[in-house]
Amino acid sequence: MNRVIAKTGSVIVTVSVLLFAICMLIPFDFGSYFVCMLLPIGYVMMTAGFCAESDEAHRAAANTGIVFAAIYAALALLVYFAQTTAVRSGALSDEAMRIIDFSRGGLFFSYDLLGYSMMALSTFFVGFTIQPKTKADKALKYLMLLHGIFFIGCFLLPMTGAFRSMANGKTSIAGVIALEFWCAYFAPVGILSFLHYRAN
Repeated sequence: MNRVIAKTGSVIVTVSVLLFAICMLIPFDFGSYFVCMLLPIGYVMMTAGFCAESDEAHRAAANTGIVFAAIYAALALLVYFAQTTAVRSGALSDEAMRIIDFSRGGLFFSYDLLGYSMMALSTFFVGFTIQPKTKADKALKYLMLLHGIFFIGCFLLPMTGAFRSMANGKTSIAGVIALEFWCAYFAPVGILSFLHYRAN
């Protein structure tokens, strides 16, 4: 059962990231928000698999990784459920929309970045639990560990006011490129995790 859940989570992660990349290019905001609610579900399932197979020496890192995964999931679901319900209905005042409309770079956008900073910490700690037996496992371990670098930007940038230019609700080309880069980086994590669970 552990392996089935972990493999399923890996598939959800991979498909969600690829669909998100496509939705960003189309662009299709509702689609990108919807798949961003599937991604944390898959990520928690995938991460739970690493936690289940970790040995005693790596149990603290595994538990830390799963806790940060849960925090990421809670924040991401909160942000994107709001986008696909309250924001989409358009029934809120302009002041409320400035706060929760993701595309305006307000509070909920900052919450989203906080969530992804927690995801980066999660991958960093989970990376320590992987004991490579193959080249694919070694690549997965280093991708997970290096993904921890995203914590710095996701955590600190909202505090600098770097996203004030989003107040008009328009998506910048630079923002799309950054997200496409992240998708290209993270999709292999899902694929390699699936291969890891299938092999073990």
